[in-house]
Amino acid sequence: MRSWARLGRIIITLMRYGVDDLVLANAPQPWLKAVRWCVTRGRRFEAPRGERLRLALEALGPIFIKFGQVLSTRRDLVPLDIADELARLQDKVPPIASEQALALIRQGLGRPLDEVFAHIEPEPVASASIAQVHFATLHDGREVAVKVLRPGMLSVIDDDLSLLHILARWVERLSADGRRLRPREVVAEFDGYLHDELDLVREASNAAQLRRNMADLPLIMVPEMHWNLCTETVMVMQRMHGVPISQVQRLRDAGVDIPKLARDGVTIFFTQVFRDGFFHADMHPGNIQVSVAPETFGRYIALDFGIIGTLTENDKQYLAQNFIAFFRRDYKRVAELHVESGWVPPDTRVDALEQAVRAVCEPHFDRPLKEISLGQVLMRLFQTSRRFNVEIQPQLVLLQKTLLNVEGLGRELDPELDLWATAKPFLERWMNEQVGWRALLRQLQAEAPRYAQLLPELPRLLHANLQARAPDHTVLLQDLLQEQRRTNRLIRGVIIGVLGFVAGALAARWWLALMH
Repeated sequence: MRSWARLGRIIITLMRYGVDDLVLANAPQPWLKAVRWCVTRGRRFEAPRGERLRLALEALGPIFIKFGQVLSTRRDLVPLDIADELARLQDKVPPIASEQALALIRQGLGRPLDEVFAHIEPEPVASASIAQVHFATLHDGREVAVKVLRPGMLSVIDDDLSLLHILARWVERLSADGRRLRPREVVAEFDGYLHDELDLVREASNAAQLRRNMADLPLIMVPEMHWNLCTETVMVMQRMHGVPISQVQRLRDAGVDIPKLARDGVTIFFTQVFRDGFFHADMHPGNIQVSVAPETFGRYIALDFGIIGTLTENDKQYLAQNFIAFFRRDYKRVAELHVESGWVPPDTRVDALEQAVRAVCEPHFDRPLKEISLGQVLMRLFQTSRRFNVEIQPQLVLLQKTLLNVEGLGRELDPELDLWATAKPFLERWMNEQVGWRALLRQLQAEAPRYAQLLPELPRLLHANLQARAPDHTVLLQDLLQEQRRTNRLIRGVIIGVLGFVAGALAARWWLALMH
């Protein structure tokens, strides 16, 4: 019942703010006007359409605000007046009262604020859908940012997710594409991400992992966490000084190379995805700044680590091979990879899938980003996928959302950016490292402790196997002697094989040292 009540409140809110005008502009007007009057009693909010949409999304809560954040980065798909207004959702959601916020921080830390901070700003510097941030100073003089969760978020999110689960079941039962789209699994993934955002200790651990991963990449900075001041509802981190990436003119005036900044963003994204399989999945402009300090000039500053995407080794391999095949315009290989990965039925005609992918992708090569809409490309690929029964991969939905964020960000920074040309060398280098000598060395180093432990135990394991095969000692002596000879040969083969592996590894290391 709560889900149905929530659905009713959503419809009423959208009508009260006049958002139905944007969605149902071509609907028959007489009956629609009657419904509007009954729902709103004539009290409709009058304002520009972008403001009406923003206020409606704010009123509906976190899930809808996040939807608006994604839309705000897609100026190729959304009218500019709406995109500009929705951009306010990135960090300018109406905050909770200062007294309430400070009380929540005190409650979360479990001690008076003057014991923890020399000073804390009562007014928030940023306010988003789930939390808001206040600047503060510790007693040792270090500047920090304090993030505190909004109260009552869990019940609001659970109500909306319950509704989404119901709608997903409907889609799966009633839609011809239901099973292929796997809506219940997609909503389950979304459910997990949103609940993860409600635990700031988890977010702090995400930030710590990302900071370690990015330590050797001098293109991005991640704040350090103050672990003794992190709880489920409050997180204290190093304060970062930078210019919001949406203020492009201010960055230009500071001397930042904007085209390079756009290319660096692509490099950071692909490094996180394909090297680490651990990526910042909420990369809207409200969560990205750029340093203009002399010692870190031009570096990205990442903020807000509540939504992090992860990929398995298999996911990374298939994705990288797909991207490289796309960049090389090897559409047959793209089709083969979809069959090999099980994303399409095994009886799919590779040549037909190849031709369909070529028709979607070929018109978009050798064109600057300003002339390409990745959103439209993905939409056409989605339409093609219906024809070939391509199964949606729930674990990749977050990656697709982040890729759209990255493209929108790149479009804002440098419309001339060639996304394909920027990403291709990185992916080719990454693939070479996965199959070359470096990959062999890494695998040997990773497996060495396991082999070192297994080797001394091998005779005992073989002896135990012989006993299991003849527990009543009825095996003839000749059979035992044959087993002994086979065992000896096996042990010698294993030892020679391991020595060969070690020798090969040493030779490879020596060869790499010469090359450098």
